Amino acid sequence: MIYDYKVKDKSGNEVSLEQYKGKVLLIVNTATGCGFTPQYDGLQKLYAKYKDQGFEILDFPCNQFFEQAPGDNEEIAQFCKINFGTAFQTFGKIEVNGENASDLYKFLKAQAPKAEEDDASEGFYKKLQDLGFTTSGDDIKWNFTKFLVDREGKVLARFAPTVEPEKLDAKIKALL
Repeated sequence: MIYDYKVKDKSGNEVSLEQYKGKVLLIVNTATGCGFTPQYDGLQKLYAKYKDQGFEILDFPCNQFFEQAPGDNEEIAQFCKINFGTAFQTFGKIEVNGENASDLYKFLKAQAPKAEEDDASEGFYKKLQDLGFTTSGDDIKWNFTKFLVDREGKVLARFAPTVEPEKLDAKIKALL
């Protein structure tokens, strides 16, 4: 169950995900120097719209994809706050793939091994391959992959980086 996991906040303190019991969660691996970084704006809009109804966004910066999350945890959080007005929780930087992947992300990938994609996904993945970047199996393909979790802690879906946050509005609303 997702509530069994502990993660580190941006200050390095251990945080239990149990505190999010009963909430609808959108868990996202992010980066501040990525072409998808403007999605922070859409994430913040969703958060502002639904936070009072039991919705939370858990932001996990990740530097595994062409090192697009430079800086320390505090610098990343400040960047997001200043540039996008983010008010949701930013955690400490993590890895999402490989032997150093966080236990939370290992769990998320096992629960939702394939991402729901949109029309832009195939072309985006082709560009990554052309750049020599490949992943396999249930690996996270890039920054801004999103996982939707219901109030009971069940991972319902995984969304490709190209799926903009606004496109998840109806799915989130239905869970609240």
